[in-house]
Amino acid sequence: MALNIAGVIAVVVFYILILGTGIWASRKAKEAQKTSTGDRTEIVLLGDRKINLLVGIFTMTATWVGGGFLLGVAEAVYTPNMGLIWALMPIQCSVSFIIGGLFFAKPMRDNKYVTMFDPFQKKYGNVLCGALVLPALLVDVLWVSCTLLSLGITMTVILELPFTYSVCISAAVAIVYTLLGGLYSVAYTDIIQLALIFFSLWLCVPFLLLNPASPNIAQTAFNNTVQAPWVGSLEKDVVWRWIDDGLMLALGSVSFQCFQQRTLSASSSRTAQLTCFAAAVMIVILGIPPVLIGAVAASTDWNLTLYGSPPPYERGQQMMVLPLTLQNLTPSFISVIGVGAVAAAVMSSTDSALLSATSVFSSNIYKNILRKQASDREMQWVFRITVVVVGVAGTSITFFTKSTLVLWLLGADVSYTLILPHLVSVLFFKVTNEYGAMVGYAVGLTVRILLGEKSIGLPVVLHLPGCTLEDGIYVQKFAFRTVAMLCTQITIVACSALALVLFNSGLLPERWDIYKVKRQSAASPAHAVTQNLKEEAKGDAECDENKDALSLQPML
Repeated sequence: MALNIAGVIAVVVFYILILGTGIWASRKAKEAQKTSTGDRTEIVLLGDRKINLLVGIFTMTATWVGGGFLLGVAEAVYTPNMGLIWALMPIQCSVSFIIGGLFFAKPMRDNKYVTMFDPFQKKYGNVLCGALVLPALLVDVLWVSCTLLSLGITMTVILELPFTYSVCISAAVAIVYTLLGGLYSVAYTDIIQLALIFFSLWLCVPFLLLNPASPNIAQTAFNNTVQAPWVGSLEKDVVWRWIDDGLMLALGSVSFQCFQQRTLSASSSRTAQLTCFAAAVMIVILGIPPVLIGAVAASTDWNLTLYGSPPPYERGQQMMVLPLTLQNLTPSFISVIGVGAVAAAVMSSTDSALLSATSVFSSNIYKNILRKQASDREMQWVFRITVVVVGVAGTSITFFTKSTLVLWLLGADVSYTLILPHLVSVLFFKVTNEYGAMVGYAVGLTVRILLGEKSIGLPVVLHLPGCTLEDGIYVQKFAFRTVAMLCTQITIVACSALALVLFNSGLLPERWDIYKVKRQSAASPAHAVTQNLKEEAKGDAECDENKDALSLQPML
């Protein structure tokens, strides 16, 4: 097939629109730097903490509704041995936003942290914080790869544009406008991107549902004679895996720097919470179109299309089912609009991951550890270089895998098993100290490695109940990720409490107390935990009503 010239032109126009918006937003960032008396780092990374409710909802939702989200949901619904019941991302991510709004947004915003790792650095010091930053950076690089991979696949299928060109051009555009304006550019381009995602995908849905090659998806939901019921089912031997994946997405997303960056940039704590709750509704609505696309694909008799036989699953192309469905079951101009939706989704998540990784490295590593005396000009160059390095690293990974779902799950896995327990500990358990954090990190990482990971070829060494041998490879059937997370969480709290008891009771000499935990309250660890939870329940600051009123007014 020849290059789709009309489609390429449409995508170029879209990219120019996004780049223009990013340039406009960068001017707004420069004006804020001139007029604001605050820290320039906060202006670049957090939009001077002036992101209002409307913009916050758009940028929070757009960050999660990326190319990996769209293609991953469609892939899960279409794949015969999975189905709708395994398309966990819309509902679980919505739950994650609700949890984040209820428990995390207020304490983080009230303390005016710059990044999610500021409380780690305050509690643990630089060395342990640096060890926790590494997996966070890995998560963001994987996220960049996931989003760019989804766009490369879509453009290759529909526009016949070479994969390398698609990925590299898209990465370059995202890098440029992120460099120009920081969070201002990311937030305001997210508004356009989310609007395009919403209208483009819902425009494609009627054409897909009415195409002659697919029967009514309501009839094939539980009895599809072409492939398998697209609703899917849960067998007894995979129930624990389903629970594990659901918990990972529902809880692990809270410990993403991308999420915390949106709450920290809000104009007030109340605005941060409302942003989370509104985004929880939006992400479910935007999850419906990829579900319908996957359902239509599973119901389609592909012999009646130009794609022919065998169907995508039998060719190992299930990860490409969204663009394949758009290409073969909708008019060409509609499929091009669908590409625009995927491109918008990719940009909205790629720029967020770029900014996330850059924020953590520049603030928590470079500024607080490597160069405490760094000037504002030096930090600007660090910001620029980091954006480019993360972008190039993420782009490179796209050439080594073809499954967006795998990259998404790997990133969530790392955040869930290693970072989430530490975030919970530093925010809600006053007893937490460096000793518990060190042991918890070592135990959690070791347990997670020993439990194995089939998707990346990591063998199973520690066998949990139900672990079985499949095709010569041991596969965990139990909720192994949650086991690793709980091991980390319990170890942090238990060892922290033990350290306090040993040093405060004199069972260990004070000269061994390198982290000076004896200076903490001599009260029992259990009492310290109880008191801390009571304090958190009361709240540690009152809402700023004036800021909340302003936050409801659009900044556009």
